[in-house]
Amino acid sequence: MSNLYAKISQRPMKRNEEQIFSVFPYHNIEMFNVLAPFHQNSGAAAAGTGGATAPGNQNGPTGGGRGGVENMQVTQPCSAPSSPTITSPGALSATSFCLPTGANGSNTSSGGSSVITSTTATDTADPNWQATKSTVRERNAAMFNNDLMADIRFIVGTDEQVQTIPAHKYVLATGSSVFYAMFYGGLAENKQEIKVPDVEPNAFLTLLKYLYCDEIHLEADNVLATLYVAKKYIVPHLARACVNYLETSLTAKNACLLLSQSRLFEEPELMQRCWEVIDAQAEMAIKSEGFVDIDLKTFETILARETLNCKEIHLFEAALSWAHAACTKIDIEPTSNNKRQVLGQALYLVRIPTMSLEEFANRVAQLGILTNQETIDIFLNFTAKNKPKLTFPIKSRAGLKTQVCHRFASCAYRSNQWRYRGRCDSIQFSVDKRIFIVGFGLYGSSTGAADYDVKIELKRLGRVLAENSTKFFSDGSSNTFHVFFETPIQIEPECFYTASVVLDGTELSFFGQEGMSEVCVGTVTFQFQCSSESTNGTGVQGGQIPELIFYGPMGVSNQNAGLPGSSSSNTINNNKPNASSNSGTTGSSSNSCSTLNNISVYSNGNGDNGPNVLSGNGLGTVALLNNESD
Repeated sequence: MSNLYAKISQRPMKRNEEQIFSVFPYHNIEMFNVLAPFHQNSGAAAAGTGGATAPGNQNGPTGGGRGGVENMQVTQPCSAPSSPTITSPGALSATSFCLPTGANGSNTSSGGSSVITSTTATDTADPNWQATKSTVRERNAAMFNNDLMADIRFIVGTDEQVQTIPAHKYVLATGSSVFYAMFYGGLAENKQEIKVPDVEPNAFLTLLKYLYCDEIHLEADNVLATLYVAKKYIVPHLARACVNYLETSLTAKNACLLLSQSRLFEEPELMQRCWEVIDAQAEMAIKSEGFVDIDLKTFETILARETLNCKEIHLFEAALSWAHAACTKIDIEPTSNNKRQVLGQALYLVRIPTMSLEEFANRVAQLGILTNQETIDIFLNFTAKNKPKLTFPIKSRAGLKTQVCHRFASCAYRSNQWRYRGRCDSIQFSVDKRIFIVGFGLYGSSTGAADYDVKIELKRLGRVLAENSTKFFSDGSSNTFHVFFETPIQIEPECFYTASVVLDGTELSFFGQEGMSEVCVGTVTFQFQCSSESTNGTGVQGGQIPELIFYGPMGVSNQNAGLPGSSSSNTINNNKPNASSNSGTTGSSSNSCSTLNNISVYSNGNGDNGPNVLSGNGLGTVALLNNESD
């Protein structure tokens, strides 16, 4: 589709803003002013004729609760298990969104995608057409986009894509307080045609289809435009369906663009989902094509984010890309001086002093973005004993704190009990909330120090989502050893994934026992089941892959607050701290080790006890400093 963000950002205003908002004061003006880049005229609002809001609902445009839309048909496009992508800057293509599939691989959506363009005049061509419609819904559906008895027409879209759409005031007024105010309120105007230049025709037809038929047809290329029109005319259930669609379609490729839109549409829960993805997969998110199209305020908010899991040099590069695009939009040469000009104070949100000296000297200092004095001061900050005062933040970002799911109550070893022979150890798991897998914890040699070659892999429905091959050293203790993927992998709820590992080295190893099929970590519940790919004996009750390392929602679940009373229990709750604190260079210790803690704190390599920022290859040495629960 065309660049939807740019379209919405430049919608014309039909009426004077002050006139509209004096009549309908509770409608947020940002609703009509999609946050265009800061250099554009902020007065280019998007109300349009017929876009006024009716008074009365003090709960905001969305209204109601967060529950699902009941008693209606929701038609959404079929999805593939592959991750969606954005094909052009700011554009949301048909591959930008997909819906999760169930554990058996079946799609959760119903029906296929549909473009609403045809009229229903043929349904009423028969003079006795009413006799063929047995329900009110069927009769209303026959009137959708039909000139028969139409008492209002909408001229929808711009000159490039304009469409005349017939409608019936009664149907519209019963479904929208805005339409009621337009047609029957104190300021009603007796017009036969109403121009709506700020709405795409297909999105307007989607709105009417819902009002006439209780059916919602959503596609990747119309969902944002439909959300806009649903908010504009205060149709909360349609807006909720759009938000649900966006939440299930959220990935690092579109998270920044959707964050910008969720701010506009005042959808805090969608904003929170976007932040979860951006925090965990920051490098992928800021390198996405849609990042350069976000508005200035969203751009600054991302740069100021404390929990981004990303190297600072990557944020600096992303800021330059955004500045280059901003220069292009206002038709100026993207020189270093002009980039610095459009960045303004946002540049001081990049924590340049926390980069390595090599990154700063070989890249940042040579681009001409910083002034000579800023460059000198930062070099002195790296090397001088008496450091100058800087305008850039000098404290590293906290990043995200990793959490660990321990699926065994204890580990043990017995002679000839467990061997590595280059075979595959696998386990299947699912979660009830979206998380991001960082890596696995593995057992090492039970016969002394040894080196291992290891390959870890994560699959869904047979498709490899991520893999990594590396080496690790086992000191002969029962400690687990953490092996990481290059980037965190997004895990959708209620879908089964397969974690696999192949180790080659000293054969005899520690192994987990008293495994559980359900484990609670914070507010996330893991479900485990055996995998047919496991050829070395690993299963739910015992074996390898004792730990899943992940980013996810923090907090302690109220359910299963205590530890299981005996080994026959089916659930481990990782939220209760262990009685003793284990210390060592890696992993958890003791031969019959209890692994019931939920948070591991890692060194970030900067000399403090902050969390390790897993970026780049993520395979550096990670030391366990404290294995106590928060």
